[in-house]
Amino acid sequence: MAKTTREFTGRHALMIFCGAFTVIIGVNLALAYNAINTFPGLEVKNSYVASQEFDVRRSAQQSLGWSVYASAQEDQVTLEITDAEGQPVEVAKLSATLGRATHVKDDQEPDFQFNGTAYVAPADLGPGNWNIRMVARAKNGVEFTQRVILHVKG
Repeated sequence: MAKTTREFTGRHALMIFCGAFTVIIGVNLALAYNAINTFPGLEVKNSYVASQEFDVRRSAQQSLGWSVYASAQEDQVTLEITDAEGQPVEVAKLSATLGRATHVKDDQEPDFQFNGTAYVAPADLGPGNWNIRMVARAKNGVEFTQRVILHVKG
């Protein structure tokens, strides 16, 4: 039995070259598609108007002296809002969106209820990083907006 050797030709080099670039372009197209498809959208409709109001809104929000902390246990999310002295704050109105930072597919709007010390709501959470984008209105009418990061252990 004679052993035959195959010659590496220009055709082989072209096939390897084209195959490598096909993989690279395919991966780039897949990543671009997923980046566009999962983008949640604009934060504000008009960035110029939002920038003009930013300092006034930030000063009003900081004057409240609130701190916010989020935690999750089993199928419940807790949102603690405290004042400068560390006392629980009951707000006039609270709305929040709970979701992943990378896409809006898992977004939910928990029905937070004040239990005397914190706001609690049932939520369906998987392990990983979550964001709570909350808007609370103080009893004096000041709007408090914050994105709170929530880490759920798996």
